[in-house]
Amino acid sequence: MPAPTAHTDTADTAFLDRLADTLAALPGVHAVALGGSRAQGTHTPDSDWDTAVYYRGGEGLFAPRHLRAVGWEGEATEIGGWGGGVFNGGGWFDVEGRRVDVHYRDLDDLERVLADAEAGRFRVEALMFHLAGIPSYLVVAELAFNRVLRGTAPKPDGYPQALRRAAPEEWWGRARMTLHYARAGNAPKGGRTEVAGAVAVAALSAAHAVLAARGEWVTNEKRLLERAGLRGIDALVTDPGLGLVELVDRAEELLAAAVADARQAVPNG
Repeated sequence: MPAPTAHTDTADTAFLDRLADTLAALPGVHAVALGGSRAQGTHTPDSDWDTAVYYRGGEGLFAPRHLRAVGWEGEATEIGGWGGGVFNGGGWFDVEGRRVDVHYRDLDDLERVLADAEAGRFRVEALMFHLAGIPSYLVVAELAFNRVLRGTAPKPDGYPQALRRAAPEEWWGRARMTLHYARAGNAPKGGRTEVAGAVAVAALSAAHAVLAARGEWVTNEKRLLERAGLRGIDALVTDPGLGLVELVDRAEELLAAAVADARQAVPNG
């Protein structure tokens, strides 16, 4: 894959300016931000352009029909079209030959979620393609990482200490219960697929616990196991010599050790 050049950097900067201006001009939009790998500097030339538009639902001004009216090739859901909750909708488009995602972010909701995170409260929601589900504080993580291009958006003051104490307990509790059910419910019936799936879900949940204990934000599951040092779970899941109960037991041993080690860094108080 060819390395970016000064020419492509200049073209990308100009494209991003045009994109931000278009989104910022939509009725009700208070801010536009660049997210994903491009905001974090880990992108490749083929990476999507992940953006977010911040609006206040209570004002009733922002509407997906205005985004559709821009005329880009692609689709835009209604608000709540991705199931509501954290991911409350958005669009995906081809803009000047580039793949662009636009996420809807309601500032009224964001401020509540941010306050909850600072108090150590959150919820976990199901989301397609995410095995363990997503924490509501994912949108706070976005605020921490995103690069605001137009307007202003709130930004967390570091990783909340209350969340570092509460989130590992919740995530590890979910992992343990998932493994318990696999051991007691799926393994005796010979459900290899079910057991393997449960181990995968538990591993991602444990990884969330590890990252939360460290005070590291998570925006998706793509590199979660690597970041948590849990890639060793692969060898267990693919070992044909392990019985189902042994697989669950070995997985729990591996995950519990990682979570216990990460918990040592959690501040008291």
